[in-house]
Amino acid sequence: MSKKRREKTIITASITGAIHTPSMSPYLPKGKDEIIQNAVDAWKAGAAIVHIHARKPVTGEPTSDLDYFREILNGIKEQCNVVIGITTGGALGMTVEERFAVLSEFQPEMATCNAGTSNFVLSELTKTFDKPQFDWEEPFLLRTYDSFFKNTFADIEHALTLMNEHRIRPEFEVFDLGQINTVAYFRRKGLVKDPIYIQFVPGTLGGIPLSNDNITFMIKTAQQLLGSDIRYSLVGSGRRMFRAETFHVLQGGNVRVGMEDSLYINIQGELARNNAEQVTKIKSILELLDYEIASSDEAREMLQLKGVDKVNF
Repeated sequence: MSKKRREKTIITASITGAIHTPSMSPYLPKGKDEIIQNAVDAWKAGAAIVHIHARKPVTGEPTSDLDYFREILNGIKEQCNVVIGITTGGALGMTVEERFAVLSEFQPEMATCNAGTSNFVLSELTKTFDKPQFDWEEPFLLRTYDSFFKNTFADIEHALTLMNEHRIRPEFEVFDLGQINTVAYFRRKGLVKDPIYIQFVPGTLGGIPLSNDNITFMIKTAQQLLGSDIRYSLVGSGRRMFRAETFHVLQGGNVRVGMEDSLYINIQGELARNNAEQVTKIKSILELLDYEIASSDEAREMLQLKGVDKVNF
């Protein structure tokens, strides 16, 4: 019996996120112009999908302001054909209403759906700089020690209802093993449509640790609960990102790099200068291993997305 031909590998670039702060790297994209340029350059380097958060100009503070988002989304769309996935995780401290407003407002091809409430502690990151550049940075990081990332079942159902209404493909962000069971529950309830796309997020302080054993365990559990035909990707955060992504792709997964997940270009701690640099490196690794890279349109076909002409921006 002939083996099924492996699909091409999707590269996602998470452009700026809402975890790192400007004091950690002078290269962290902030403001619409830097975010747009980083997204377009990541696409040119080989990313099929870009994952978008918004930040204020100058200070780089995460924001849910829809006007900021609109300028970023339009700026990217005007310059390239990349699949734009929008965050519904926002930033710690934002309300669910603020986080989910992007769904009805922009009706993107993809958006994240966080699969459970979790601790998401960033306070240790204050040790990575001596003095913050901006007043918001240290309080933002420290308050995560006494707060949590709220994603109740009611929140998840609300997000999925909006996504189904606007034909948005959910990208399930899974921070711990039990959250895979949550996705399975909503599939049984009829709110999750195939193909299912999982983004494993090990390595947060409060979630499952990042290790090869845990990556394998999460993949096997997801396949047992959701079927072997699911598609999945990995957030391999920190200096070990490229090692984790390489291991993950060897297990049949897709890859995600970007300055939301890691500020570094190597395990020695050299700072990445932009997202395209990280995309170029992971693409080179994949090609050395004889993996084919999916274009944006090929990713649309693989994930059965509605198409860039159906978005509301």
